[in-house]
Amino acid sequence: MQPETRSLPPGVQPIDLIWGIKGIAAAIGRTVRQTEIALNKGELPGRRVNGRWVVSRKKLIAHFEEVANV
Repeated sequence: MQPETRSLPPGVQPIDLIWGIKGIAAAIGRTVRQTEIALNKGELPGRRVNGRWVVSRKKLIAHFEEVANV
């Protein structure tokens, strides 16, 4: 799960967010439909911003570590 690499000004750190169901699905290895269902049910730590799903990569990792009791 690597963050998007876009050219940022020197000294600016990338935001730790994954935008869109497609990106979230790719990050967790699930289909877009499975991911959409999980987000709508509140089974993943995401929220809608201007109609688009977004998740924090750190919260997503923490969520799966908690579920797996790691």
